[in-house]
Amino acid sequence: MEMYFNHPMCDVGGVTKRCKYPQWQRPRLTLEEHLKYKFILCLEGYDVASNLKWVMSSNSLAVMPKPTYETWFMEGTLIPDYHYIQIKDDYSDLEEKLNYYIQHTDEALQIIEHAHEYIKPFKNKKQEDIISLLVLKKYFEKTGQA
Repeated sequence: MEMYFNHPMCDVGGVTKRCKYPQWQRPRLTLEEHLKYKFILCLEGYDVASNLKWVMSSNSLAVMPKPTYETWFMEGTLIPDYHYIQIKDDYSDLEEKLNYYIQHTDEALQIIEHAHEYIKPFKNKKQEDIISLLVLKKYFEKTGQA
């Protein structure tokens, strides 16, 4: 926040009611308002970046440091600058990366296409249901409950 709160390329701010720094407080945006942006930050907090899945389903680019948490979404298999725009952990190259992809729209569109390809299997409800049941079956077998 300290680096980018009033930056001309960024619309960032704290949206929680318990914001430690009220000077950085902003109203929460709706999904529709978010989708007007070309780039959307997907930042981990106490856990995964919860917006990553819908951002990768959209026509905006996910921008984030390399993910450190792993869920059903298999964040560790995402390829930087292929499925999302990777920035440094300290965000120091954010402006440089945004400017690069503003100038290289073909590459930006490719990342969006790759993100859509990545997320497509997760939208297959039948497949996801079968996988869920197989995971439960394995859990019950391994814990001696089956």
